[in-house]
Amino acid sequence: MTTTTAILASIACGYLCGSVPFGYLAGKLKGLDIRQHGSGNIGATNAIRVLGKGIGIPVFILDMLKGWLPVFLAASWITHTGAAVEMISIGKVLAGFAAVLGHMFTFWLGFKGGKGIATTGGVLLGISLAGMIGGWIAFLVFLFAFRYVSLASLAAAVGVPTAMAIQMGREGRWDYVLLGFGLVVMVLAFVRHRANIQRLIAGTESKAFTKKTPKS
Repeated sequence: MTTTTAILASIACGYLCGSVPFGYLAGKLKGLDIRQHGSGNIGATNAIRVLGKGIGIPVFILDMLKGWLPVFLAASWITHTGAAVEMISIGKVLAGFAAVLGHMFTFWLGFKGGKGIATTGGVLLGISLAGMIGGWIAFLVFLFAFRYVSLASLAAAVGVPTAMAIQMGREGRWDYVLLGFGLVVMVLAFVRHRANIQRLIAGTESKAFTKKTPKS
């Protein structure tokens, strides 16, 4: 297998893994279409809201794994072709990005999917530990400070490329492909949360840790 073939296979694997709608499938196992409940989203947040933590948390873990697995496989496949480190990095990023797109635009469900936060976390676990940690710190700080899951998710999206840039600056070694991934995912997160942003501005977004059913 050539390096080009390995990269293309990694991208295809990434999209297919990312497009597995675990939240939707979990809902079907419980006899309901999760798209008709809560926020209508198939992601882990709505799964927890609609199906409970006992099912929602495993969905969250699976959504992360489907982001991590393509990155892991890409590294293995491309490495075995004897490719340079730079090509391996590019392949991992492309596979991870494909997984995020697969989750956001699931072809099984008419190219409608989740918002990609958990899947992005899984991708980062495989390509940038600093980015993942930065995103989680931002998420938790904003979640407990303001109690908006959507706002915390947006903060995490900003925290990822910020943490990447800080680490790269400290090391004096800039990986623009990796940083570009962080920036593109950040933009996609804002696009996918545009309805939440409108509700945040209007003051109608529901908060977490309340008995009221959130809309985010």
